[in-house]
Amino acid sequence: MTPKPRPPRRASRLGAALLALALLAGCASRSTEVRPAPADPADFASWSCARIHDELDAVQQRAVDVAWTVDQRYGQHVVALGVGLAVFWPALLAMRPDGAESAELAQLKGRYEALHEAARRKLCPQPPDAPPPERLAAMKVLPGEVLVYEERRRARDPGATWMLKFTALRRNEAEFVLQSGEASGAWRQDLSGNVIEAPAGALRWQRLLKRPLALGDVLAGEIAVAGDAERRGRLRGQVVAVGPQRIADRVFDAAVVELYGDVSEGEASTRLEGTMAVDRTGGVLLRLDLDAAVPRFALQRRLMRIEPAP
Repeated sequence: MTPKPRPPRRASRLGAALLALALLAGCASRSTEVRPAPADPADFASWSCARIHDELDAVQQRAVDVAWTVDQRYGQHVVALGVGLAVFWPALLAMRPDGAESAELAQLKGRYEALHEAARRKLCPQPPDAPPPERLAAMKVLPGEVLVYEERRRARDPGATWMLKFTALRRNEAEFVLQSGEASGAWRQDLSGNVIEAPAGALRWQRLLKRPLALGDVLAGEIAVAGDAERRGRLRGQVVAVGPQRIADRVFDAAVVELYGDVSEGEASTRLEGTMAVDRTGGVLLRLDLDAAVPRFALQRRLMRIEPAP
């Protein structure tokens, strides 16, 4: 009796890889698939409408940050499975597709729904677009003022002027008009300092900063050239110093973040390193130093002065 030929080992490994991928995909969750954890609106019955609105803002901002982490984790599992399953099998078994981030996101979603229900029961009006008076009073820069930075690509390059005119402070974000030689137009950022909107050609960082920034915090986010799908990258960082800094005749509550990551330009990618200093009260950028072989991500930007409102 002639023995049946064995299937190629490569084919069996591929089948195992596909099976593992199917199993993992079945338990890994995207942020949109995470269900809210139960929460009781009665817990907020004694809260004022203003306090409920503030907590809704905080929960929503934190949920956005955690959702990005959950989605990044989901994508990393798929990538890991696609490369050398036999080599990475121990690491694959150690993965937790639905880890602490998914559990936190479920709690945040449940809390958000409970807060909304508590606001409905109390007949709370829609939250005002304007920030609370105490938040406005804490800001170091006010609408109408102009932030004037010196910017250069490399240390020996001649400096250029990069300006942000502060036009409006909303409940959860600040609006500016960017005026520089390379880009101009609307610029919006949240009160942590993440850039929500920027003109085409401007460097923007997203989902990187959070409130409050505390010494030792580990951060992760994205960096990209607005309007350019080929120039982007991922950033990680850590808060290495906090405290008062006097810049442009004002004292800011600064956090200094060491940055590192990888950025790409088309098919080429390279390492990025640098530091960033931001005001912890309103997210105002105080200093940015980036070094990378991709020229668009090599940058020095320093706040030099603040011009008063006309």
